[in-house]
Amino acid sequence: MAKGNIIIGLDIGTGTIKVLAAFKPKKEENLEVLTISEEISSGIRKGVVINPSEVAGLIQPIFRKIEKDINKKIDSAYVSVGGCHVFCAPSHGLVSVSRADQKISPEDVERVLQAAQTFSLPSNRQILEVFPREFIIDGEKGIKEALGMHGVRLEADVLVLGGFAPYLKNLTTAVLNSGLHINDLVFSPVASARAVLTPREKELGVALLDIGAGTTGLSVFEERDLTHVAVFPVGSGHITNDIAIGLKTDVDIAERIKLEFGTLSFQGSDKKEKIKISGEETLVFTRKQLSKIIESRVSEIFREVTKELKKISKHNLLPGGIVLTGGGAKLPRIRDLARKDFRLPCRLGFPQGFSSPQDDPRLAVVCGLVLRGADLESGKAEWSGDFSLPRKGFGSKIKKIFRIFIP
Repeated sequence: MAKGNIIIGLDIGTGTIKVLAAFKPKKEENLEVLTISEEISSGIRKGVVINPSEVAGLIQPIFRKIEKDINKKIDSAYVSVGGCHVFCAPSHGLVSVSRADQKISPEDVERVLQAAQTFSLPSNRQILEVFPREFIIDGEKGIKEALGMHGVRLEADVLVLGGFAPYLKNLTTAVLNSGLHINDLVFSPVASARAVLTPREKELGVALLDIGAGTTGLSVFEERDLTHVAVFPVGSGHITNDIAIGLKTDVDIAERIKLEFGTLSFQGSDKKEKIKISGEETLVFTRKQLSKIIESRVSEIFREVTKELKKISKHNLLPGGIVLTGGGAKLPRIRDLARKDFRLPCRLGFPQGFSSPQDDPRLAVVCGLVLRGADLESGKAEWSGDFSLPRKGFGSKIKKIFRIFIP
């Protein structure tokens, strides 16, 4: 068994529930993966927990298996938040520096971040996280680290992330009823970005596209700051459904066809493929026919992303390009279509920061959760890119949120 703190990530997705256990060896930069477990999910629709008791019943056996694998009791995890209810909003906070010598203290930074959260929210919306973009001291803009500097007036421009409170309560209820405590809730697009994006990409300007089973998450970074987050109600599971309808077969066979034969922008001989369904029954289709079905849905996802990038005036203006991750990113030739549709450089995003390579983009969220946990537990919190801010008061803020959710 590994010595030291073991960090657990719990990704509750539409298609599967994934759990990853890792720890950070002393004097090592990367984390070491101890075990990964994955089970087909139910009680979840488009990234949102619909049936908390059903989800809790799925989480318990997964964690029993993890405990057996690592020979250690687990009582807490870092948990992902998904679904189209996620929202982001820019905000501004202003406070007077409290110390007589005008030196900005951790309490001042905490107060200005709290002030930035004081604005009117629609009914049933809950703020979960605040990402500072810049601090302003006595009118001087562009300051990334205000702690220890001197001034009279401290301001902060932030990006606020939150979600629909009843959905967040369903999620926390499911996890708590499974016998686990929640260390932190992390939005899925933010967790993916932590795992796959490089500091240089964040500095230049980059969009991460996480194509999951039921939803597609978008996170945009510029000058290392998180500038936008969005989630779309379409994912790779919809591709499977399209194949089932188009080829007139059941969903399980459609998923098998997608994994074995699926591709985009098909070029080559349009030969017929055959797949045995059951007994002597055989399904016949052509690669070109299948490619058209898949490309139609992927193009729809890319169109929605393009609309969102146009809303924030970042269409064709991200030198770091598009990074594709999630299960949908495994479709052959998807990078070619992305380069064509977005007119930007594009690469596949694989989780980084582990001693053994994690070469499956489906693990981006759960790997990001563990990395985020390692940041928090080492005192190096990653707020909006590479922000390192004092953690005082953060734990109490999380506990306050959870008290709201606990039934």
